[in-house]
Amino acid sequence: MEPVKVRRRHVLAATVIGAAAITAVGTPSAFGQSSPDAGFGPLRRIKAGDLEVAYAEAGPASGMPVLLLHGWPYDIHTYVDVAPRLAAAGHRVIVPYLRGYGATRFLSESTPRNGQQAALAVDAIALMDALGLERPIVAGCDWGARTACILAALWPERCRGLVSVSGYLIGSQELNRAPLPPQAELQWWYQYYFVTERGEAGYRKYTHEFARLIWQLASPRWQFSEATFRRSADALDNPDHVAIAIHNYRWRLGLAAGEARFEDLERKLASLPSIVTPTITLEGDANGAPHPDPTSYARRFTGKYQHRLVAGGIGHNLPQEAPDAFAKAVIDVGKL
Repeated sequence: MEPVKVRRRHVLAATVIGAAAITAVGTPSAFGQSSPDAGFGPLRRIKAGDLEVAYAEAGPASGMPVLLLHGWPYDIHTYVDVAPRLAAAGHRVIVPYLRGYGATRFLSESTPRNGQQAALAVDAIALMDALGLERPIVAGCDWGARTACILAALWPERCRGLVSVSGYLIGSQELNRAPLPPQAELQWWYQYYFVTERGEAGYRKYTHEFARLIWQLASPRWQFSEATFRRSADALDNPDHVAIAIHNYRWRLGLAAGEARFEDLERKLASLPSIVTPTITLEGDANGAPHPDPTSYARRFTGKYQHRLVAGGIGHNLPQEAPDAFAKAVIDVGKL
């Protein structure tokens, strides 16, 4: 397929404000004109499963719902230029902070600060239930893409469509135990750093510096501003962020236990289930993060499926670097 060519930054032509963009306390959420320093308006909050989830919302309440899921070490601003484009197209857009990010908080101190893949997927299902989202399009990047893939694989009846950056990202502890060639292992250097006590202490002490380095390595041609970085880095100051990030990577290697309540889901995921939900996968032409070749996962999508290469020096954080291409994929997948 021909690559999709995009400009790195765009000026948003219209402001999207409506009844569905009002917070629980009645304050309007305004996206305003897109700029490197633009942000979401006041957040909403809702109790869902183990969490009180902080989330941004835009678009008409009656619109086709879209759930946008961010990754690590990013935050909801991955979609700051995507959300208003989708709202302008008539979608109801929900952009939550994941567990351990931003203003999202656990309801109980006793809940394990668990970062395993099934836990994040169950969080998303609980949020969909709490908000009454009927068959949303689920879309994501990085951890968010993995979660979106899990939703489409295990709960296809709950998902109208899937948009996933870097394709099929469902994994298993058993597969993750298999050694990779040295060059591939080198790309996962931080995963091995995090399994050590030194790595946990280092990430806790230098969280923002670590995030900046990952941004630079994963998107080597993205010239993000200091304001853009700091806006997202603030979300990493969540009191549970370090524990969840560390657990996520330790769990992947089988070096940290998950929760018993998720064992059945993990067994299903370990079989690498096919995805029948209509899907569009995306890849940037300058993704510096570890990512699979599109030919290696195409067979996992057994329903209507497209893959798109996004050209123009686009790295790992594709929705923020190429918002037009990502928004178009979301709009298009709803028509497949």
